Amino acid sequence: MVKRVAIIGAGVSGLTSVKGCLEEGLEPTCFERSDDIGGLWKFTETTGHGMTKVYKSVVTNITKEMSCYSDFPFQEDFPNYMKHSLVMEYLYSYAKHFDLLRYIHLKTTVSSVTKRQDFAATGQWDVVTETEGKKNTAVFDAVMICTGHYLNPRLPLESFPGINKFQGQILHSQEYRRPEGFQGKRVIVIGLGNTGGDIAVELSRVAEKVFLSTRSGAWVDSRISDDGYPTHMIQTTRFRHVVECSLPSAFKTWMGKKRKSKWFNHKNYGLSNPKGRQQKRVANDELPSYILCGAITMKINVKEFTETSAIFEDGTVEENIDTVFFATGYTYSLPFLEESMEKFCRNKIFMYKYIFPSNLEKATMALIGHVGLQGSIIVGTELQARLATRVFRGLCKIPPSSKMMAEATKKEQLIKRGVIKDPTQGKQDYITYLDELATCIGAKPNLLLLFLKDPRLAKEVFFGPCTSYQYRLVGPGKWDGARKAIMTQWDRTLKPLQTRVIPDCSEPTSISYWLKVWGAPVLFVAVLLAYKSSHLPLTGITEVGERISTYLASTMRK
Repeated sequence: MVKRVAIIGAGVSGLTSVKGCLEEGLEPTCFERSDDIGGLWKFTETTGHGMTKVYKSVVTNITKEMSCYSDFPFQEDFPNYMKHSLVMEYLYSYAKHFDLLRYIHLKTTVSSVTKRQDFAATGQWDVVTETEGKKNTAVFDAVMICTGHYLNPRLPLESFPGINKFQGQILHSQEYRRPEGFQGKRVIVIGLGNTGGDIAVELSRVAEKVFLSTRSGAWVDSRISDDGYPTHMIQTTRFRHVVECSLPSAFKTWMGKKRKSKWFNHKNYGLSNPKGRQQKRVANDELPSYILCGAITMKINVKEFTETSAIFEDGTVEENIDTVFFATGYTYSLPFLEESMEKFCRNKIFMYKYIFPSNLEKATMALIGHVGLQGSIIVGTELQARLATRVFRGLCKIPPSSKMMAEATKKEQLIKRGVIKDPTQGKQDYITYLDELATCIGAKPNLLLLFLKDPRLAKEVFFGPCTSYQYRLVGPGKWDGARKAIMTQWDRTLKPLQTRVIPDCSEPTSISYWLKVWGAPVLFVAVLLAYKSSHLPLTGITEVGERISTYLASTMRK
């Protein structure tokens, strides 16, 4: 019987894991090697000890309503996209509200996690920790690893001939804190992800010149969608998900490219990718403008370095380079695990639901937050923690190790033969993955039943943004405030924007409330039926679908 649970890390994954244990009657002990909670969201002026922290100017890429814990909304006056200090304030409030702090041991490093000799029977672990030079060993019934992806910086110097003789400064994005110190310098940023784009934009305000080098390009998306609503609030809806899942994959890809190119032509800006390369999404409202103004120059991959210059694969040369920033991500590392176990956990195919190592006789280890998600990792980690703690208690069943290993091995072989794509490459579809976890828990809302019992709520759940509150409507962990949180989510979205009250001088509308509410969905169904009977082009259907979310966002406010 699982009782004592060791939790490694007190960031967003660790905090919700502590809470998940308490909800299930388990006894959590959380170990955090730094002197505070918050993980990478805790800003510090210096790095060190391999700890990754946010840089001074960082702002969230996902709006607050789409990135909060499911039973603890952000404050209504918080901006939709927040600086790290507000995220930390939220995490402190969350920890205090649910009394999590007393289970967290700060300045405590986990040295090793190993299976006990009788693991096959007990599923127990020996956990060795170190606090101020003093080591301690304790036995735990289960372990939750919440250290995240951002431990060891990936610095692929071997891929850049001549880098060893380069006389300028070589830094990883992990070391970046603020733009001071780079005034008047010529800087190359290698790697176009969210961090690479942010650093390039910020440095270009003070540097003489910034070159942004990328091998694969990126889709640059804005935080602002149609009519000024936050992008994820409009794009991440169950209605839209159903529409997209019903379309052929090739057509869906084409429509996605068309939608992303509405803002600007990526090819003209040097941001499109070569054929055959997967192109990631980057949230950056300023990057196109800075390229347009010449503050940032897009470059292809660096071929080699000299003492003071960079030679690119297209043959161009940039002289007098002072600094090279590698925004090249991180390598996967779980240094406290035995080498064989760490290597196994790196292969995500063998991680059941990206949580449980499938080779363990007893499912008493869970990796929380070690999944790439097309949406908020906070929401994903919370559902992972809820599932893991219920599995520990025996309330949720997962397949036996032998079956999980057989299925994973079969999948790995199919991938190697090119029969199927590797699902671990790239990020998981947000709603699909969350619904999978919620189904295992018993917390996925039944839309048909909801439409019969509570049509207003059902309409918001299906056509509105798929916020985390939906997974607290039913099942274990049900929260009485979930309905209210869903029905008022747009109020909290607009609250921080409406600081200048403008009198409403518009003429009263003659359209009835229900026509406004249901007009767009009815229109979509009509177009769909017309397509089936007369083969209307699919483009028309999808464009109608794309506009419905925005339409509903505006009508729901009236």
